[in-house]
Amino acid sequence: MNTPDPSEPPRHVAVIGTGAVGCATAIEALRLGLRVTLVEPEAAGGSHATSYGNAGWLSSHSVIPPALPGAWRRVPGWLADPLGPLAVRWPYLPKALPWLLRYLASGWTEARVQRTAHALRALLVDAPALHQRLAGEAGVPQLIEQRGLLHVFRSHEEFEGEALAWRVRARTGVQWVEWDEATLREREPDLDPRYRFAIHVPEAGQCRDPGRYVAALARHAQSQGAELWPARATGFRLEGGRLRAVLTERGELPCDAAVICAGARSAALAAAAGTPVPLESERGYHVQVPQPTRGPRLPMMAADGKLIVHWMEGGLRAAGQVEIAGLHAAADWRRADILYRHLRSMFEGLAPSPEPDAVQRWLGHRPSTPDGLPCIGPSAASPDVVLAFGHGHVGLGGSARTGQWAARLAAGLPVQQDLAAFSPLRFQRR
Repeated sequence: MNTPDPSEPPRHVAVIGTGAVGCATAIEALRLGLRVTLVEPEAAGGSHATSYGNAGWLSSHSVIPPALPGAWRRVPGWLADPLGPLAVRWPYLPKALPWLLRYLASGWTEARVQRTAHALRALLVDAPALHQRLAGEAGVPQLIEQRGLLHVFRSHEEFEGEALAWRVRARTGVQWVEWDEATLREREPDLDPRYRFAIHVPEAGQCRDPGRYVAALARHAQSQGAELWPARATGFRLEGGRLRAVLTERGELPCDAAVICAGARSAALAAAAGTPVPLESERGYHVQVPQPTRGPRLPMMAADGKLIVHWMEGGLRAAGQVEIAGLHAAADWRRADILYRHLRSMFEGLAPSPEPDAVQRWLGHRPSTPDGLPCIGPSAASPDVVLAFGHGHVGLGGSARTGQWAARLAAGLPVQQDLAAFSPLRFQRR
């Protein structure tokens, strides 16, 4: 890649999508002196967006892929229990099966898991600091905190059941502090006493309102010169391997480069750029209690319920669940109710029986590849079309670093990181 000629007009990049990754990419592209147009039909940070309702973790230690060795043994349970922490809806199984087989294969051995972890660590290692910078620039520094994250267990034996994951994390440089029962009682007095052991990861951070944060990033990008093209992207006009325009529902947008950051709806655009990607929606739910009287001191994950509990500006949020059912299936709000029941079991007297309508329930779509790694790199059809999606459970945390890498790729500049593990072409080589 060559350094752009300063005498030439600035390269015009279309950033498709205004989620966390798209907004970070736009800001970093502007920082490089590019002309930027955001292509998005809906308001950034709205309730339709995955960024709006996630758990708010900036977990620099979330380096473990979804599937681990032996995960295949759990497949019957996923199919049999429609309300389990990970469930596959039967009618969707034929379509999801190729993705699920790749998903299981990606974590077949500890060595494979370790390779994925090292790649994700490079993406996430300084996520809290990167987001603190972006939030400060966008005028919302109070939305990003770094007080560490807590994993709570009913016993030390339950923690040892996750030994492989923590062993892999340690090899990537993650450090943590163990809390015994007395320490946990002292520091988390509202937590149910069934939890007797915890792991505190001090380096990790949190976002107090992901939707508001992403909306602020989008406003900041526009204040710095990004234009908005309010339409849905549908494809690309390519001539001789070079991008001439992004095709949208309101016509062509002439540009020199494009970055696909459309989350779970990115697959069709990637295919239009000659790069089919096995992308699936890991549907996740949340509940949010507006005025609870009890709750955690630190954001925490409960091992027994596989849910994350975190204070947001609007109340106490519990997020989790993985449901494989596609983009268009109706929500199963029983899954959100499970989160609410578990949340109330963690904090007795959580709220004085709030009205049912007062508890917010939400469904979003995590854009997930089967190997747990996002696609970050040029498309097969043209180096002018860059893919930057598929972050699964680490979209918010990984968005800041992804934005830096994707912006440099769109600018034709070198990236000071080996992106081979994230190559969008990796699925075509098999």
